[in-house]
Amino acid sequence: MVSSLRAWFALILLSTAVAAAQSAPTVDVRLRLEFSSRIAKHAAPAAVLWLKPLDQTPPAQAEPDHTYTLVQKNRMFNPHLLVIPVGSIVQFPNADPFFHNVFSLFDGKRFDLGLYEAGSTKAVTFSREGVSYIFCNIHPEMSAVIVTLSTNLYSVADSTGAFHLSDVPDGTYEMHVWIEGVGQPFLDGLVRRVHLGPGSGNLGNIVVPPDIVKPATHTNLYGKPYAPESKPPY
Repeated sequence: MVSSLRAWFALILLSTAVAAAQSAPTVDVRLRLEFSSRIAKHAAPAAVLWLKPLDQTPPAQAEPDHTYTLVQKNRMFNPHLLVIPVGSIVQFPNADPFFHNVFSLFDGKRFDLGLYEAGSTKAVTFSREGVSYIFCNIHPEMSAVIVTLSTNLYSVADSTGAFHLSDVPDGTYEMHVWIEGVGQPFLDGLVRRVHLGPGSGNLGNIVVPPDIVKPATHTNLYGKPYAPESKPPY
């Protein structure tokens, strides 16, 4: 009898919490990146906006729920951009008829998968927040980006540089923006505290100077330039 009453009371509390969450006020968040005409006439670079709850704002934790896949095919990574929760596993299958060597030496997740052949796959667990730039040690033209977040409040920009994030609970947040090809000092300057409430969802525009977006360049696994071969051995 006592256990039944406890179960009934727990169910009432859960139902009340769900109802409160469903009735809590929310905001539609919008932000736009403005690029020079030189960049705007092409597709805007890949970009991600995310919000981290501050103060008494309820946490918006991103829980890993499945394995993600970054395929190597035709000397390309597909998709080019992945946004995943902390703790997620990413599979790197090799769908090309030759070897690849996937690696990342940047601030997000550092790893080297070594050479592996066609038809095989390897996996990496992304255990902390950060932006991981993914390359192949054999094919310099191959690149991808994995953004690992601890919040589920994020938006990927469309081809015009516009972000839209629906049903964000009222509260105070720390806003972050990542833009491919833009240096970290500029991105650090975009971090700001925002309070979201009725009528405050439009976060305005961010003007990206034309000289701040640089073509992606990188060295190989050993920090050296790639060999100047027009046709790699694999």
